[in-house]
Amino acid sequence: MLNWHDLAFFSLAALILVLTPGPNMIYCVSRALCQGRAAGLISLAGVLLGFVVHLMAASLGLTALLMAVPFAFDAIRLAGAAYLLWLAWQALRPGGMAPFQARALPADPPRKLFSMGFITNLLNPKVAMFYLSFFPQFLHPEKGSVLMQSLQLGAVQIGVSGAVNFMLVLGAASITAFLSRSEGWLRAQRYVMGSVLGALAFRIALTDNK
Repeated sequence: MLNWHDLAFFSLAALILVLTPGPNMIYCVSRALCQGRAAGLISLAGVLLGFVVHLMAASLGLTALLMAVPFAFDAIRLAGAAYLLWLAWQALRPGGMAPFQARALPADPPRKLFSMGFITNLLNPKVAMFYLSFFPQFLHPEKGSVLMQSLQLGAVQIGVSGAVNFMLVLGAASITAFLSRSEGWLRAQRYVMGSVLGALAFRIALTDNK
């Protein structure tokens, strides 16, 4: 089992990552703006199911890899740091996208909303990269089953992502209206996210996980 320090830091990382622009947030917020909160929540349910699929695939794969190649920890750790730096650049680069710059979508029935939410997440490289590159920073084979630790981290990540996106869907219209009135707020939001992601990347790259 993981300690509270690791879980708290992982929760913070999961919170920062779920707030960075990505297909899942853009899809759910867009659905809420186009079809209302119910459509956004149905889409979110599909997204959460996609998280479960990603989690099981990553947990089983990481367990097998780290048992077969112990030195893979360092390679994956550095890859995770590089991925976070890339996310930071996406937020900070000129013309970077903010989460509430939602795209227009046609109205769809509930079944399609759910399935599209699921497929959007299933094909989301951000989620796959997060699980495969960020989980190992918090796994400690000497403390027990890597699979159980991965599932524990996954439960935290899904809980954080679900709670944040739930609130964003409910407040999508109000938040979008507020942010659209101030270009400064949009810029500040991107700079804060980019700076925190960059700091996380350097912490991971410079920290020995052994």
